[in-house]
Amino acid sequence: MSQTKQPITRQIKAGDITLAYHEWTASIGAPTLLIAHATGFHGRCYDAIAAHFPETRVIAVDMHGHGQSTGGPLNEWQIVVDEFTDLIDHLELSDTVAMGHSMGGHAVLRAAAARPDTFRSLILFDPVVLTPEFYGMNIEGFSAGQMHPAARRKRDFGSAQEMIERFETRDPYKLFRRDVFEDYCRYGLTSLEGGGFELSCAPETEASMYMSSLSGAPALEAAREVQVPTTVVRAMQLKERDFKGSPTWPGLADSMPKGIDMDRSDMTHFHPFQDPDDAARIIKEAMAI
Repeated sequence: MSQTKQPITRQIKAGDITLAYHEWTASIGAPTLLIAHATGFHGRCYDAIAAHFPETRVIAVDMHGHGQSTGGPLNEWQIVVDEFTDLIDHLELSDTVAMGHSMGGHAVLRAAAARPDTFRSLILFDPVVLTPEFYGMNIEGFSAGQMHPAARRKRDFGSAQEMIERFETRDPYKLFRRDVFEDYCRYGLTSLEGGGFELSCAPETEASMYMSSLSGAPALEAAREVQVPTTVVRAMQLKERDFKGSPTWPGLADSMPKGIDMDRSDMTHFHPFQDPDDAARIIKEAMAI
């Protein structure tokens, strides 16, 4: 059985922004699956995964400056973590399973440390938790006078179809399952008053997330504090300037009291988009632990 209904989108005040989330409801007392997305994407990119959980309350968040959430460029990932934690508090979540992808995995990990009574288990697909050596770099030296290439992305489109046709043959989008790719395009645009559309996640905001990744060092301590079973799914080895490789510290799971390392070098960093059925299977297995 699959989830075919559309989610209900709601918004809350979180920190200084309006944070949106998409909820597929289920019967009272149903388990909750909370999903946090990767940088540059949005909560609706995981519709294909939500479809596997018809008996589960699924909540997919639009993080800071992504999807239908507000927020501009930032230089500190703590802001994203605090906003995500505000959502957890607002929804009064408990006994929750959380799935985080990339930047979302980082946020889930730190939120689990900050709210130890909220989660039952975590599934982190390639969380952006870098090696301890990377966090020893000089952050100002890393970012001063630089701008990530993402800041130069095309932002304006006449339609979602134009965006689909522009990116369907390009890396990494050509790796995505077609329905996931189209969800990324159709729900990742905001209509303009004069006509046409623009990326909901402004290129400058996406770029700032990458450029401020070294501010995520507290994730290393958070990992040691999380007491619930946590599956860390690591993709193929990172190659220089290649978004398809894993940014995750290979020792992350071993640093956690109940960490489970899953080496999936047969997949890229976009595993949940390449094969959402496989990602859903991993989530279900982890929920049963």
